[in-house]
Order: sequence, then structure tokens, then C-alpha cells
Amino acid sequence: MSDDLGASVADSARLIHQRAAGRAPALAIVLGSGWDAVAQEVEVPLDIPYAELPAFPLPGVAGHAGSLRLGRLGGREVALLRGRTHAYETGDAAAMKGAIGTLAAIGCRVVVLTNAAGSLDAAMRPGSLMLISDHLNIAQRTPLHGEAGSERFVDMAQAYDAELRAQARAAAAAAGLTLNEGVYAWVLGPQFETPAEIRMLRLLGAQAVGMSTVPETILARHAGLRVLGLSMLTNMGSGMEAGPLSHAHTLAAAREGAGPAARLLAAIVASLAV
Repeated sequence: MSDDLGASVADSARLIHQRAAGRAPALAIVLGSGWDAVAQEVEVPLDIPYAELPAFPLPGVAGHAGSLRLGRLGGREVALLRGRTHAYETGDAAAMKGAIGTLAAIGCRVVVLTNAAGSLDAAMRPGSLMLISDHLNIAQRTPLHGEAGSERFVDMAQAYDAELRAQARAAAAAAGLTLNEGVYAWVLGPQFETPAEIRMLRLLGAQAVGMSTVPETILARHAGLRVLGLSMLTNMGSGMEAGPLSHAHTLAAAREGAGPAARLLAAIVASLAV
């Protein structure tokens, strides 16, 4: 991390500690498209706009609020990032480096990363929820360019923590919610994939495809955070069904699936042993 970014992270952490009035969240959640409804379930919320946190980028995509919410969810203190900056916005895979670094600096030990994604599995229809077991970095970009030392060689064999995944599966079953599991393929975007690219990704073993999450997973593991990943499937991959794809369609499908997603996330948060 550069000296300038390190100073921004320190300033952001200091401001959060000042505003938090003794709150010490060990669990953070990055809310992607369709997942923001869970923010309404937070008790005694305290909001800090990203614009006031020097290490946080301002998201430029519809559906991302751009604020940090502290409060209680599922009986525990949490930090919710209401939106992210995507690599496709500027070409920078490290756009969320300062935000993830700040989470580690304020004492978070686990981060739950959520997103909206396209389904590559005919059995997982739009509206389905998927636990991420592993990922494919199709973009082959890293947010760790410029890092020095041996710590940059991050072991990604357990990128998505097996113990946390087991707890998430148990929480979903107890809540009576269906939770699929599969591999998430990260593509840079912002254009949607071609039918040929979708066929390639299916052959490579992916069950979902999206334009986020993987850079944050790499950053979180580099910072020593454990990661749990969740996808809301909002559409079938290009060529799998008739009809055009659009961001408006993604947002509409995400709104329809927001209720089950919020219930699932709240149940998981309450059950995680952090």
C-alpha cells in the first residue's frame, strides 16, 4: 500500500472510530446490487457517506448508495458498505483497496461480499441465491500491483472460507431458504458477455458470472480477512435464453429478489462464528 493510501486508510479508520462511539464491528458486509434491503434491518444505524472517508471511492453505478452504515444486525455489531466501485468504471482493479484496508484497520476479521450475477446453470433460475465456493479471475487483473514484499503472494486456495461456508449453509437450511453453491467467474465488463464467452465459462466450470467481488476477495485475503461470498442470480447468461440483457433488467430482477436475499443475509450474519 502506498504511503498516501496508507495515510488515507488511517484517517478513515480514525474518523470511523470517532463517529462509532465505542462500536467495534468484527464483521463487515459489502452490499452489491439487490442486497441493500438488509441495510433497513440494521438497528441503531449510523451512516457515514463515502465522500467523508478519504480511503473510500465514490461508486458510479445505479443501485449503490455510497455510504458506510454501522449498527446491529443479527445481534452483533456490523459495518455495511452500501455499494462498491467496480474495476470497469476506471480500469483500476484496486479501486476498493482503501475501503477493504480500512475495514481491517477498524478491527473487522470477516467480510461478506455480495453481488448480482448471471446464472450459467440452467437449474439456477433468476432469483436464486448462490454461495461462492471459488472463483475464476477471467480478467486476470490483480489489485495488488505495486505491493512489495512476500505478503503480495497471497495463497488463494481457501479464498472463500470453508468454515464460514458451512455455517452459511446451515443458517440457510434453518431459515428454510434454498442456497445453491458454485464457482463465480469475474469478467471486467461493463459490456455483457457474448454467447460464445458464456459457453467458454460453462466449460471452465463456472456456475455464475459477474463484474465484481474477486478484486475485493484478493484484497481481503491480503489484509488477513476471512471471506464469505454470496451471489443473487438476476438473469441467465447470454445465449441461454432469448431476449436482450441490460443493467435496467439486472436492477429490476435484483429488486424482486431483495426480500429473500435480505432474509438470507440476516440469518447468516446471526449465525457466523466470527
